[in-house]
Amino acid sequence: MDIRITFPGGKRVDADLGSHVVHTDQSVEHGGEGSAAEPFELFLARQIPTAGIELLQHHRFNDVTHVLEHVGLELVLPTDFPEKYRMAVVRAAAGCKVKKVLLAPPEIVVSARSPDGTPLATTALAA
Repeated sequence: MDIRITFPGGKRVDADLGSHVVHTDQSVEHGGEGSAAEPFELFLARQIPTAGIELLQHHRFNDVTHVLEHVGLELVLPTDFPEKYRMAVVRAAAGCKVKKVLLAPPEIVVSARSPDGTPLATTALAA
């Protein structure tokens, strides 16, 4: 069976299963319109067992600059985890907020003040 995935706008994703269409959206808090269940909510609603699932983070720093160069997220799924949900779990992890922040880092402002609140120094660190 083929499933056709379309992106009708915003954070909405539709999965056309042939005789049915499953609509998902992110909540308003996650940048969507809240017009449908979030993909992870559907994942939980299907009562797919989460026991034995692990998430490993692998990171590599530059030997000279000591700046973070690589972050890898690896899901460890039980051998009996349903094959048809494996990519869905990978996609859910790929939507991680931390990953999105790393891809488009915010401005970081560092400041110093005296105990009475007088500003002493401020600098903005560009991404």
